[in-house]
Amino acid sequence: MSLRPEPIEPVPEETARIARLAFPHGSIWLRLRDELGTIYEDDAFAPLFPSHGRPAEAPWRLALVSVLQFAEGLSDRQAAEAVRARLDWKYLLGLELDDAGFDFSVLSEFRARLVGGHAELLLLQALLARCAARGWLKARGPQRTDSTHVLAAVRALNRIETVAETLRAALNALAATAPDWLSARSMPTGSTATASASRSRVCRRAKPPVRSTRPRWVPTASGCWRPSPPGAPQPGCARCPPWRSCAACGSSSS
Repeated sequence: MSLRPEPIEPVPEETARIARLAFPHGSIWLRLRDELGTIYEDDAFAPLFPSHGRPAEAPWRLALVSVLQFAEGLSDRQAAEAVRARLDWKYLLGLELDDAGFDFSVLSEFRARLVGGHAELLLLQALLARCAARGWLKARGPQRTDSTHVLAAVRALNRIETVAETLRAALNALAATAPDWLSARSMPTGSTATASASRSRVCRRAKPPVRSTRPRWVPTASGCWRPSPPGAPQPGCARCPPWRSCAACGSSSS
């Protein structure tokens, strides 16, 4: 496909008249066309297309359709159908009422050209430039935390923390049930992997179980309670024997 840039015409009169009648109180996409125009121009996408071949669909329209598709969460088929059927989309795209639109596969081809030409940010940059020209964006102003890059970074960080927390919980469970097995397979303290993990908030090395030196009362084979040897590993709180007294010797358990 080749690109043959053409001047962008205003909204057709019949499309504008019917759209005003259908949306007497306005619409977000009608307002977008009235306030910001078409936003994109074909010349900005010229490096992505060859100079010879079958004429391509107007890139500025495909860019706008991609923005609308993302805003409304539509698939390629649904977006192509909206171009054919929805009046507010036709107004924004400057199409006649009887325009049949294009095949849905054109959208994926357009995205592939953007990625192949490393022009993914072209859509965002053009929109930001138009908003800055209207005075809606100012340098060194406050930034919303729901911007695309911030959300993407937070999502990636949450996934990393989830994996790290799962790994740490598994290591803690192993340290409580099989400390000797885990110690034999632990990496040396000075290794690069351990050093990198120690710098992470969520990648802490599992601690071995605490061994108490306080004598505790355990049942004997005869049913009598006696103190266990100091330093013996103790079970968890859920398995500690309740407070009991031995009728044979009068000792108590804790």
